[in-house]
Amino acid sequence: MNTLVLTIDGPAASGKSSVARNIARRLGWVYVNTGNMYRAATWAALRDGLDVTDHAQVAHAAAGWDIKCPVLDQRSTVLVDGRDIESELNSEEVNHAVSMVSRVPQVRDRLVAMQRAIGTANPVVMEGRDIGTVVFPDALLKFYIDASEEVRARRRGLQGQTDAISQRDRIDSTRKTAPLMAATDAVIIDSSNLTLEEVIVRVMEELRHRGIAPATELGHPS
Repeated sequence: MNTLVLTIDGPAASGKSSVARNIARRLGWVYVNTGNMYRAATWAALRDGLDVTDHAQVAHAAAGWDIKCPVLDQRSTVLVDGRDIESELNSEEVNHAVSMVSRVPQVRDRLVAMQRAIGTANPVVMEGRDIGTVVFPDALLKFYIDASEEVRARRRGLQGQTDAISQRDRIDSTRKTAPLMAATDAVIIDSSNLTLEEVIVRVMEELRHRGIAPATELGHPS
């Protein structure tokens, strides 16, 4: 099994996606945004007119969803019924429903299997909410990127999104299946008062300390 897996977990608007994307590019590894997989499942549930609070209904429908996550240009993508729907994954409707759909065990089981398949086939930087605790508990190195609720809400607003940060935190942190939490062996970084570049520098310092160098330092293009 491939062990070149770097996990970056954290709550919404903590900056984990931007950090993971930049680190993957510097390492020359595949970037995997697992949040988009759960958003794709949510998009499918809304498309089908499901009551996302009815877990049995969502679980039954999920078995028939055609969701695939191929790797293209060093990043995972999400297709539903063969269609690229990534431009629709941050709609207000999806934002408000994703925590309900992602707490359904049958949905998580299916998507976790996809995530593990990608991570065992490629060196990856994978970000999400349970990557270091559930998906790859034996990852090479784990990070948990956090920030205060106030800072995260402000960042969300600047992105033009209005989902309730505190509500999503509560739902994701208290769900029975794979709750949002930092792995006991994760490096925790509070990004509240840090720029994106400052967080990236901290992550790269940890990587170099573990003997992991950017692709440019190894003589390969980034």
